Amino acid sequence: MLTSAGLTILAFLADWLWGDPPAWPHPVRLIGRLIARGEAWARALAGPARLPAAGAVLALGVTALVMGGAALVLHLSARAGAVLHALAALYLVYSLVCLRDLYQQTWRAEQALRGGNLPKARADLALVVGRDTAGLSEAGVRRALVETLAENLSDGLVAPLFYLALGGPVLAWGFKAVNTLDSMIGYKNETYLHLGRFAAKLDDAAGFLPARLSAWLLVAAARLSGRPWRAALNVYRRDGGLHPSPNAGRPEAAMAGALGLWLGGPSTYGGQVSAKPVINPEGGEPGPDHLAAAESLVVGAALIMLAAVLPVLAFLTGRWGW
Repeated sequence: MLTSAGLTILAFLADWLWGDPPAWPHPVRLIGRLIARGEAWARALAGPARLPAAGAVLALGVTALVMGGAALVLHLSARAGAVLHALAALYLVYSLVCLRDLYQQTWRAEQALRGGNLPKARADLALVVGRDTAGLSEAGVRRALVETLAENLSDGLVAPLFYLALGGPVLAWGFKAVNTLDSMIGYKNETYLHLGRFAAKLDDAAGFLPARLSAWLLVAAARLSGRPWRAALNVYRRDGGLHPSPNAGRPEAAMAGALGLWLGGPSTYGGQVSAKPVINPEGGEPGPDHLAAAESLVVGAALIMLAAVLPVLAFLTGRWGW
């Protein structure tokens, strides 16, 4: 019988080999449909004054349903036999990580830039970021790519592994539900300011430790790869708290220092300008080689996190397993 650590290694290998095939059912897509349906109900049943309370019920309800669903899958598969239980746990963990898709989606935009096709690069970038991309320059596209790599290191890799080590797939999918809620309704605009307030705060709390851990992992990856890790550490300490998000700026600052770039600055979301401060203002503009360097740092940080988590998972399997 495979241990939790062994299943996690297999899940990472499967993700790197296949990513997330679009034709396969994916739990995040189901969560997205659940959130959309819940939002429609919340708006229909609650008046404007009750939207914050309705949003809190929506966020807690979706998270509870997702965690309950993961627990039910593990329970029923365990009753069906060890092989089916291992396959169910493997798929739950495999669906949590997104290293290959993140790598491919960002690299696709970089290839468009290298081919002189800025409009395609903007369109490819729009698939992985929430900001408006239509008016971005080549440097602006590359800056956004580096920023999303740093932020998704925390949300898409470190945080799932962090919660997997704390509470197995059930807790890890609880985080995934919270993060998906934030990405769908956690915006500070007229549409979601009240309904999504609780989801945004919940995501801030859930991502607090993983974001800071991600920054330290990037510093470690920079050290191991011979990049200026002291600069990564210094910029993280100095500029990590400048971002409007309490979490996103931490890994972005470490990445900016490691690559010698300036990141951040004003961005546009839905036609509204968000006046983000500049991180590492003494850094340079991103060039054609910086995305590959950022991707290597993300992969290095993810592997360090995986290596740190595996002994914890091996210990927990001997105690109660999944």
